[in-house]
Amino acid sequence: MSETGFRIFNSAFSAGAGLSYAVLLTAFFNPFIPSRGRKRRKLLLVFSIYILFEIVCNRAALPQGSFGLILTALLLAVSKWIDLEKPFVSLLTLLYFNARISSGLMVQSLYFIMERSIPFRLEPPEAVFLRAAFLVMLFLVSHAAMLAVMLYALQRQMQKQRMTLHGWELCYLSLVPTAGILFGQVISRLLIEFKDGVLLQLYERHPAFLAVVPVLALLFYVGAYLTIAFQQGMAALREEQAILYMERQQTQAIRARIHEAEQFYTRIRQLKHEMRGHMTNIKALAGRGEYASLEDYIARMDESISDFELTLQTGNPVTDVIVNDTRRRSLDLGIRFQVDFHYQSPGFDAFDMGIILQNLLQNALDACERPGEGERFIALTGKRKGRFFLIEVKNSFVGEVVFGQDGLPVTTKKEDVPMHGIGLSNVRREAEKYMGELELKTDDQVFSATVLLQERSSL
Repeated sequence: MSETGFRIFNSAFSAGAGLSYAVLLTAFFNPFIPSRGRKRRKLLLVFSIYILFEIVCNRAALPQGSFGLILTALLLAVSKWIDLEKPFVSLLTLLYFNARISSGLMVQSLYFIMERSIPFRLEPPEAVFLRAAFLVMLFLVSHAAMLAVMLYALQRQMQKQRMTLHGWELCYLSLVPTAGILFGQVISRLLIEFKDGVLLQLYERHPAFLAVVPVLALLFYVGAYLTIAFQQGMAALREEQAILYMERQQTQAIRARIHEAEQFYTRIRQLKHEMRGHMTNIKALAGRGEYASLEDYIARMDESISDFELTLQTGNPVTDVIVNDTRRRSLDLGIRFQVDFHYQSPGFDAFDMGIILQNLLQNALDACERPGEGERFIALTGKRKGRFFLIEVKNSFVGEVVFGQDGLPVTTKKEDVPMHGIGLSNVRREAEKYMGELELKTDDQVFSATVLLQERSSL
């Protein structure tokens, strides 16, 4: 290879290296960018940002330590367009650079060993250029391969649990990768030095560093990986605690509703027993011609009976109480409530049905309580066909519903986030007990939740 050819190769190598790192960064961001909208454009934007970053840094000859800050600033500037929160973008960028620097230091050690293993002889310039080109190309391929493996491992771990980052969590997760990046920057400056016109290499002066540096680089990467795994474990534990708390609250609520239904029908039976005495009094008043007293007596009876009235009859005491309570709350809020629900099926446990209705209707009420234009409504339907029971709740909503990776809506509430979004998870769990499923969809500001249940033969 001639000197001109080596210069051309060097230019092509720089461009190829930039493209390789841009592809790896884009692939690392890929699974975390929401699928809604045009995802390809969002990925292309990330790719273009990195290419712009390479051009700016190379032409401006900026200090190497500022590379990560510049790329992070550029990605944060477009975080809104790629639908990622800024703390999460910062974490992804830190992890990318930590993995890139750690893998670079590990490959650099192998590169030094390989370079020394190939004996250097006095050769024509063409052979020297060819040897240099081969070694540099081998370094890039090895580095890109190792970086891809490390990023893939981080990516898989981060996908196991949805991460909602607050300020203190971002600081906690950023400590190890930041330390790894700083360590890499320091070592990179010490690898090659010129002193009195003589080239000095760190590994030649201190051979022990040939093993120490890659091991430390690997530890910084593993530390970042384990920190994420620990944070996700804690997040999963908090979510599990929140679910258990909500389940306990809902169980208590359903039991209270069952108790209310039992009391209601006990009072109905008492009223039926008292009706004989009321009829005797009415006959006596009518027989004596005391019609004014009779009218007053009947009016008071009507008031006492109205307290026992359930406007909506679903066929089961538990569902009667839940549906009528939702109707009353809807009327108080000015929400139109439509019901076509009939539940008279011993094949489905009333307690489970109560959990499903309680969560679906509460979710619909929460959505309708938000201010907005247009009519607010909730529509409940429930019918049985053969061994299947279909429940559907439709409600109006304002804004946009964003679905997470689990297929459930992502909450927009900032306060007490772990406690929100659990209701529909409970509905899905109850549906799975009956070999059923929960389907969620939106259409023109109407949210629809459909639950299909299949009767279990063991019941």
